[in-house]
Amino acid sequence: MAEEPDLSDSTKELLATRQAKADALTAAGISPFGARFDVDGDIAGVRAQFAEGKTLRAAGRLTAHRDMGKSHFLDLTDLTGRLQIYLNAKGFTPEQWNAFQQLDLGDFIGIEGECFTTKTGEPTMRVSRFQPLAKALRPLPDKWHGLADVEQRYRQRYLDLVSNPESRRVFLARTTIVRRMREFLQDRGFIEVETPMLQMIASGAAAKPFQTRHHALGTNLFLRIAPELYLKRLLVAGMPKVFELNRNFRNEGISRRHNPEFTMLEAYWAYADFERMADLVEELICDLSMVVNNTLELAHKDGDGNVTRRINLTRPWKRSRYRDLITGVAGEDWFQLGLAGKKTRAKECGVQVADDLVEHEVTQQVFEKLIEEKTLDPLYVTHLPKELVPLAKQNIEDDSLVDVYELIINGQEISPGYTELNDPKIQRERLLAQAGDEQMALDEDFLLALEHGMPPAGGIGIGVDRLVMVLTGAESIRDVILFPHMKPKT
Repeated sequence: MAEEPDLSDSTKELLATRQAKADALTAAGISPFGARFDVDGDIAGVRAQFAEGKTLRAAGRLTAHRDMGKSHFLDLTDLTGRLQIYLNAKGFTPEQWNAFQQLDLGDFIGIEGECFTTKTGEPTMRVSRFQPLAKALRPLPDKWHGLADVEQRYRQRYLDLVSNPESRRVFLARTTIVRRMREFLQDRGFIEVETPMLQMIASGAAAKPFQTRHHALGTNLFLRIAPELYLKRLLVAGMPKVFELNRNFRNEGISRRHNPEFTMLEAYWAYADFERMADLVEELICDLSMVVNNTLELAHKDGDGNVTRRINLTRPWKRSRYRDLITGVAGEDWFQLGLAGKKTRAKECGVQVADDLVEHEVTQQVFEKLIEEKTLDPLYVTHLPKELVPLAKQNIEDDSLVDVYELIINGQEISPGYTELNDPKIQRERLLAQAGDEQMALDEDFLLALEHGMPPAGGIGIGVDRLVMVLTGAESIRDVILFPHMKPKT
């Protein structure tokens, strides 16, 4: 093993001891890194099959050891749970027992044994045969304190999952959420598709993309910021209901709610509108909460178990117009004020705005600070200004607005939903206005597809990472992404 220069003497001695045990196993003709070992299921599955006197096979990591001389009780664990195992020196040859003594906490082993129940009522397996499967040459974090350093938890997620039950709970819940999302939509006739992650034009949202080079084509490509325009091409193709669970990439800041690589659900439903999509999302999220939490009343807790906020998902969810919400916090005359008046009023309301913002951007700043950040229970904000959403259809009664919603839960946007714009002429005008001087940013292939006819449709996006935060009580997006992006170690 290569020696690391910054290790303490005690750590160097510990690593050397573990390596010596691995060498001792090898010298005895036993591989410390094992091979195939057939089991009767994961730990939870083996426990479910437990029956007095029954012989079963299991495998996992050693996470606790109670040494009683010739008798030893150990915990064998995996992500599904813990199983107590028992070994006694009388049941093994001296050579086998010597091999057992080379094991450490953190090692993976496979075992075969007979089920019995201890005097304290603990289901246990009396081991008759064991096989080392992977020697842990470094120790695991302390069982009782876990991996306390937050940055180390993110950088070494594997140790976090081994030592912190709360992290295991969150990520198992995430797996359940994603699986149930697919089932929910497929049960309602939506077709799952895959669209390009490398795109000629970064389109579908206003964000700074990551750029790369494809040498064979001799062209620059972008990691997608959204799959929207490709999914709409499939509406043109005649697919009435499509969805994609996708990875998006945005070359922007990192924060408690932002990661440069994130997961989105996008779905499109021909002949629907934003209100029908809102109903769908409301039903979906309530379904997910019942599957994961068995309740619609969520209690977010701090590290000490104290409830910090409560979120009630009980239906129906509140729906309010954007303008009504703004005038409710900034004054009935807000939309009669000019740019200078809006900036002055915003500052009076405690919202700092940059000098270069235009009117709708000042209004949006007020919305984000005084409404979005203060909203815990679900709120559909509807009928936004058209400048904010260039891909949505204009409202028939007021063409300065678009038929959209933004779903706010726990102080952040979880899902936008649109009545999709399908007029190619208006769509071109909107995209030109958004692109400004960057004419090359127009996706002409999408506009060409639109000219062949796209049915009226409703569309949604759901930020999966943020939704997992809501449903599990995680406080940072890094707590729900297995391997979040971090600054390189210096």
